[in-house]
Amino acid sequence: MGATGLRLVAGEPTIGGALSTPPIEPAHASRDALDVLISWGRVTADDALDARLRARRVGADLDHVLIQRNVATEALVAAAQADVENVSLADLVQTPPDPRLIDILGAQRAIQLGIVPWQRAGKAVLVAAPTRRAFQRALPELRRRFGQVLLVIAPRSQIVTSIAQVRKMRLTRKAETLVPALQSCRSLSLPNWQAVTIVFAAVTLSLCLIAPGVAFAILTGIALTTLVASMLLKAAAVLSELRHPTARPPAITDVPLARLPQISVMVPLYKEREIAGHLVERLRSLNYPRERLEVILVTESDDQTTRDTLNRTQLPSWMRVVTVPDGTVKTKPRAMNYALDHCQGTIIGVYDAEDAPEHDQLLKVAAQFAKAPPEVVCLQGALDFYNPTENWLSRCFAMEYAAWFRVILPGLATMALAIPLGGTTLFFRRDALIRMRGWDAHNVTEDADLGIRLARMGYRTALLPSTTFEEANNRPWAWIKQRSRWLKGYGITYAVHMRNPKGLWVDLGAWRFLGFQVLFLGTITQFLLAPVLWTYWLLIFGLPHPTADLISANGAIMLTGLFILSELINIACVGLGVARTRHRRMMPWIPTLMAYFPLATVAIYKGFSEFFGSPFYWDKTSHGKSRTVKQAIPPPHPDAAGS
Repeated sequence: MGATGLRLVAGEPTIGGALSTPPIEPAHASRDALDVLISWGRVTADDALDARLRARRVGADLDHVLIQRNVATEALVAAAQADVENVSLADLVQTPPDPRLIDILGAQRAIQLGIVPWQRAGKAVLVAAPTRRAFQRALPELRRRFGQVLLVIAPRSQIVTSIAQVRKMRLTRKAETLVPALQSCRSLSLPNWQAVTIVFAAVTLSLCLIAPGVAFAILTGIALTTLVASMLLKAAAVLSELRHPTARPPAITDVPLARLPQISVMVPLYKEREIAGHLVERLRSLNYPRERLEVILVTESDDQTTRDTLNRTQLPSWMRVVTVPDGTVKTKPRAMNYALDHCQGTIIGVYDAEDAPEHDQLLKVAAQFAKAPPEVVCLQGALDFYNPTENWLSRCFAMEYAAWFRVILPGLATMALAIPLGGTTLFFRRDALIRMRGWDAHNVTEDADLGIRLARMGYRTALLPSTTFEEANNRPWAWIKQRSRWLKGYGITYAVHMRNPKGLWVDLGAWRFLGFQVLFLGTITQFLLAPVLWTYWLLIFGLPHPTADLISANGAIMLTGLFILSELINIACVGLGVARTRHRRMMPWIPTLMAYFPLATVAIYKGFSEFFGSPFYWDKTSHGKSRTVKQAIPPPHPDAAGS
């Protein structure tokens, strides 16, 4: 069948010709799509030779190489595939798939397979697939569901888009409820939690008015208990990192090019006017074979701002946009759940809109997963900032991140504690992420929640010795809004996992259960009760205080010593973290963190107030505001284009 004889099926399909029997082998075993494109004069001999060599070198399908290297369009490759297989080319735009057939297979499953049961043709079902290989991979399942099935060819993007359009509401609902109800915060009995919180606050306030000394003593006891626990955890992390520094990553040359895994990276975007164009340039610099990489830019259906920005940006063939329909919530985890089925990689990564990863980061991911034991299903990369010296707030943020990602998280990993994940530079084994049911769409700190669910299932997270640079949120109110979301999410995550403490104990074990309490309950109470501890500076300086009659002079001295020891441990933790970054000149700024962390107390009270009115509200962080944002665009890696 030549180019002019290719049948384009639209409207009601008919039985006849190539559709009458489903050939199991290609009609022309010695020909492939590239041969057809050459015969049509659409590909030159030099481009053909380059594509064949490239496909052999990276171990990728030839048709995929043709598309990724812009040798031919996806539509043209599909037409050539139909010619090779002597089957029809389906037009899913003019004739969308039958939704009843999709429901038999399942819309999610169809997207995962990259095929769609399209129309009935007599007793058979026509199945649209981009290649015969995709059709044959799904053939056993298709025959169980439909009996006789026949192949037609359609571009994969058209297949996936048609499924999303026909079954939009079901896919949206699934993204919102992917995590089972008992593991999700959407099933929390919020009115009960809110009632308990109100009663506790009322009792505390009444006690403060009736017996302020007793009230302050009780609150102080709680605050000091969590302070000591947090101090011990930080001190243990510092000692652990000093004794057992984070291991160096495996050599990236250990993974042959042809054996590199397919990596799919999701980048959720929302109202990103300033950052979207910069993001594309940063991701272009990644040194990873384009045939083994796909970047999915996840946008919301009501976000015209980002779509307009992307429309003005020339996207490479290995980047594509997936648009999430409106639903009952609008959160990052919901968007990622929706896009997860569109990912074809065996490794799933997550970046934020403002991220600038190191050039060889994906190669390190591949190398580390190749050598990691099966229970390691997640890699967490380190985060740093490309605008740390813009002002005091950005300096403090950079120092805080240095301590968290260079000392505390590695220390937690060394001590075998559950790790609350960060929201970006995360990489998962796809199969494990599917088994974990993705992210809780209603949780505003979905990353921390996923880290705990991962540990409860017996999986492990390892740290990736590679850095992604972000934009530090350096405006006070914007910082408070962002931190309030994080702290609100910590509270909700704690409530989710502690509604069955016995089950959490069984899943995590005593040691990790205790670590969970310190990390989550300790963080919440430290910021929530920080004003109570601040009042003791009155006592130290001889000023009136409600507990003045309850604390002896020696007690005041011990309290002062405890506060000083806490600050020294913080300084040691931050100092060690900063020493492991390129920000060593910030060392003199470390003592100023005493004025930085109180901002989080403002943030937790903001988050606390939202817990009553909008517990699932996602307070969006605006990106691209830094004056140094353009400096974060790395030059293209010399091997990136041809890698």
